Amino acid sequence: MRMFNCLALGAGLLATPLAVPAHAEDAKVAAIVKGLDNPFFQTMQKGIEEQAKADGVGVTVQAAANMGDATGQADKLTAMALQDYDCYLVNPISVSNLVQALVPVAQKKKPIVNIDSTIDADQAKAAGFAVSTYIGTDNVAAGALAGEEMLKLVPKGSKVALIAGIVGDVGSNARTKGFKQAVEGKLEVVVMVSADWDREKALTAATDILAAHPDLAGFFAANDIMALGVERAVQTSGKDVKVIGLDGIVDALKSVAAGELTATVAQYPYVVGAMGVEACKLAAMGKELPANVPAPVLLINKDNAEASLKNFPRPGGDYPDPLREMLK
Repeated sequence: MRMFNCLALGAGLLATPLAVPAHAEDAKVAAIVKGLDNPFFQTMQKGIEEQAKADGVGVTVQAAANMGDATGQADKLTAMALQDYDCYLVNPISVSNLVQALVPVAQKKKPIVNIDSTIDADQAKAAGFAVSTYIGTDNVAAGALAGEEMLKLVPKGSKVALIAGIVGDVGSNARTKGFKQAVEGKLEVVVMVSADWDREKALTAATDILAAHPDLAGFFAANDIMALGVERAVQTSGKDVKVIGLDGIVDALKSVAAGELTATVAQYPYVVGAMGVEACKLAAMGKELPANVPAPVLLINKDNAEASLKNFPRPGGDYPDPLREMLK
C-alpha cells in the first residue's frame, strides 16, 4: 500500500437545517466546476459523473468556458440555482465569484459542498450562508512537499525560481507559500513570476529567468501545465535545471516517467469529485457532514511515475475517506 499525505482546509457548517429529499437515491446533484480546457478539471468531472452513477444519484455538471471565466461560471450556477436540485457541488474559480449565485441556494436550505478551491468564509457569512463541507488539498502543505523534494535535488544555497498562477489566486498563493517555507534558509528564491496557469506564458517567463540567472538550479511551478512550459524552456536552454510542478495531470506523469519533468505533487481531482458526490448523497440522507474532508496528495518522481500512470486517474493505493465510511 502506498502512503498518502492527506490534508485539509477549514470550512463552516450550515447554521440551519437542510432540506432533503424523501429518499437519498432520488437525490439530484448540481455540479459546477472550473474550465474544462484544463485536464485537471476534466478528470474531476469524470470522478463526479462516475461516482454519481455508482451511488445511483442524478448529477448535472456545468463548467466555466475556461480558467478565467469567473463571470460565466457564476451565471451558470445562477441558472442551476433556479432549478430543483437537492445538493450543489461547487468548484469556484475564485474565492468570491460564486458567492452571490449561492445565496438563493442557501435560502432554499440546500447543502453546498465546496471542493478543491475554497469559497471565502467571511464573504459567504456576509451573504448569509456557510458551506456544508470543504473537500480538497491543503495547498500550503502540497507546496511544501515540492520544496522538500527540491531540497533533495539541488545543493544547499542553490538559486530557484517560482512560477505562480493568476495574481491573487488563493491556491497559487498557498502553493508558493508552502514551497518557500520548506526551502527558507536553505535555497535562495531569486524571483517569482505569475504566468496565469498558462503553458506558453510559463515558457516565456522561464526563458527570461534562465537568461537573467544563468546559475539557476531549479523551478517550482504552481501547476503542471505551467511546469510543462518551464520544462520546454529548460530543454531549449540545454541546462540541467530541475522542474517540479503540482497537480499530477497525465501529461506531467508521462513527462516525469520520460525523465523530462523532474517531479510533480499529484492531487487526485477524480477522488475530489467523487468525494463531493458522496458528501451530497450523505446530505440527502440527512447526515451531518464533516466540516473538512482531506484529499490525498503524493509526490511523483521517476521512481513511481510509471505506477502512477497505470492507476490514473485514481491513486495507486488506498486512502482515508471518511465519507465513504459514513455511507457504509
